Amino acid sequence: MRSNDEARMTNDERMTKLEAQVPNRKHGGTRSSFEHSALFRHSSFVIRPFALAVSLLMPLAAHAQSPPSAKDILASVRMMESRQQIDLQGQLRQDNIVVPFHLVQNGPLIRYSFANPDEVLQLRLGENSSRLDLVTGGGSEQFAASKLKQKIRGTGVTYEDLAFKFLYWPTARVLGEENVRTRNCWKLQLRAPSRESQYSNVLLWIDKASGALMRMEGYDWNAQLAKRFEVVSAQKIEGRWFLKQMRIEELQPGTNHVQARTYLEIKR
Repeated sequence: MRSNDEARMTNDERMTKLEAQVPNRKHGGTRSSFEHSALFRHSSFVIRPFALAVSLLMPLAAHAQSPPSAKDILASVRMMESRQQIDLQGQLRQDNIVVPFHLVQNGPLIRYSFANPDEVLQLRLGENSSRLDLVTGGGSEQFAASKLKQKIRGTGVTYEDLAFKFLYWPTARVLGEENVRTRNCWKLQLRAPSRESQYSNVLLWIDKASGALMRMEGYDWNAQLAKRFEVVSAQKIEGRWFLKQMRIEELQPGTNHVQARTYLEIKR
C-alpha cells in the first residue's frame, strides 16, 4: 500500500469486445487510500483526456432505480471539467522519447505548452463542442480535421485525443456497470457522427461516484480495438486528487497485441 498522498489501483480484466456482456464481478481485498479519499477525478484522457483525468469532479446524481442517460452523464462530465483551475507540469513518455509539457487550465480554456520546438495548443470547451487551436505569435488558428489524426512528437497520443471531441458525440448509450481498478463505473458507448474521426466507436468507463474517466477504448472503422487509455495511479496535491499516470496503448487491429505504450505523467 502506498502513502495516503498516492494511490495505485489494482488491475481489472479488460473488455476488448465492442458489444461485450458486462460482468457482475466483485473485488475483494483491502480498500485503498484512493477509495477512502475525497472524490477523485480523470478526463480527462489530457486528454482533456489529460485535463479530464487530471483533477476532481463533483459526484454525479444518484439514481436508485435506473442509470442516468448517457447524455446526462456526459453533460455532467463536460460541465464540471469546464470549471477547473489547474497549473501543473507533465510529460508524455514512450520508450526513450520524453516530451515535457506545461498544462494550465482556467475554466473552459486549457493550454498545453511544449518546448524544443515551441508549440502551444489551446483547447476551448464549449457547451456543444470543443475546439483545439494552435497558438502563434499572430493569434491562433484552428486545427484542420486531417491534422487532428497526427501523432504528437512520435508518441501514441494524437491531437484528436487532446481535443476529446468524442465527449460531444450525439449518439451515446449506457451499456451497464463495470468495475475498473476497484471503482464502480458506468460503461458508455459513443458512435462517431462522421469519418473525420480516427475512431468509429469509443467505449468509456466513468466512475459513478466522482465522474472520473477511468478507461477509454477507441475502435477503428473496421470495429477493431485500436487504442486504450487507462488511469494507472493518482496523487494528492494540496488536498486535491490528481492524475499521476495514465497509460495509452496502441493495439494491432484485430488482435490484443500491444504495439506501443505511451505514458502520460503529471508532476507536482
